[in-house]
Amino acid sequence: MNKKIAITGIGVVAPSGIGRRQFWANVKAGRSFVKEITRFDASKYPSHIAGQIDDLDKYTHVSERLLKKIDVFSHMALIAAELAIQDAGIDIKKEDPNLLGIFLGNAIGGWLYAETELRDLYLEGREGVSPYMASAWFPAAPQGQVSIYYGIKGFSKTIVADRASSLMALGYAKKVLGKEKLNMILAGGMEAPVTPYALLCCNTYGGLSKDNKNPQTAYRPFDKKKNGFVIAEGAGIVVMENIQRAKSRNANISALISGYSTTCDAKDRINPDVGGKQLSRAIRQALADAEVNPEQIDYISLDGLALDDWDNSEVTAIKEVFGSRAKDIPVSCPKASFGNLLGASGALDLIITVMAMENSLVPPTINLDEPSPNGLNYIRNQAKEYKINKALIISRGRGGINAVLVVEKP
Repeated sequence: MNKKIAITGIGVVAPSGIGRRQFWANVKAGRSFVKEITRFDASKYPSHIAGQIDDLDKYTHVSERLLKKIDVFSHMALIAAELAIQDAGIDIKKEDPNLLGIFLGNAIGGWLYAETELRDLYLEGREGVSPYMASAWFPAAPQGQVSIYYGIKGFSKTIVADRASSLMALGYAKKVLGKEKLNMILAGGMEAPVTPYALLCCNTYGGLSKDNKNPQTAYRPFDKKKNGFVIAEGAGIVVMENIQRAKSRNANISALISGYSTTCDAKDRINPDVGGKQLSRAIRQALADAEVNPEQIDYISLDGLALDDWDNSEVTAIKEVFGSRAKDIPVSCPKASFGNLLGASGALDLIITVMAMENSLVPPTINLDEPSPNGLNYIRNQAKEYKINKALIISRGRGGINAVLVVEKP
């Protein structure tokens, strides 16, 4: 029997805002937060634009002593986790630490700390390297830091699956809570790719927009003039718990996660199957897990990489599953306004979808002037009112990784 899992707290750290109110206000307005990278000289990179967070320190509750030991992606995870816990109204000190878990995803780890220490290694030798280097950069570092900060000791996991990482972490958390192994899970993702080496790696990927002169309109998913995505940094974490527990403590249930599935294309080490067959299978399986029919979906949050093979195959898969209804269901890719958070993108998509449900408002895909491919009900450039009871979230990664989540209004 499928067990729906409650979302009772939201924490978000993004270029378009820190905290759910500021973030939602900017996303629904379709304001662009993509700009030229300024924190280091990125002018020689093919793509040197990004969604950046400039005021992280204003919101921090972390000591200076700890900040010297961690990378910025762990710092963002700590802030997002605290915001989520506060939003959920939980006194974590009163919880059984053995029944609390952390499920987080990212794609590249903490490279600002690693780059700095590797530079010191070559300039000063091993004596110049911080002893915290080994624990600061690796992908599971945020999970470890959140665990230590709150004393969380239950079953936890870090997922590394390219851009699908955080949506897979949320799906995994849903399954674990459904088996009643834990009371509560902090789930989501974080990413910090706006660093010299990380930016180089992302440029090597070959999928970034090079429209550096027009950063605010550079990320154009599903548009005829699309030429790649734009990276961004940030974190999104939600508090997840069983419905009965949430009700017993009179928690505000923002949404229910009811279905999840993941599949692999098995076609290419980087590019997706252009036919979208395994993505459509993942969508069907997620719907089946949620015990929801395609006719019941009111909104689809798109992955939207702004590359032909990815966007075209995503639309093909949606049409295959939803048939004639595909042209009527509102769809959007709000991340175009602040950039693609890579491994954390799915967590931000979930948070946006939950807020869209709460406000009966579908946020827009900005820069979508001439849709290509056609056939979907794209919400373009301006938010529109829609009653959303059930929604679908799609997240995909290199090598043909597909992850799909079904979310319902409580």
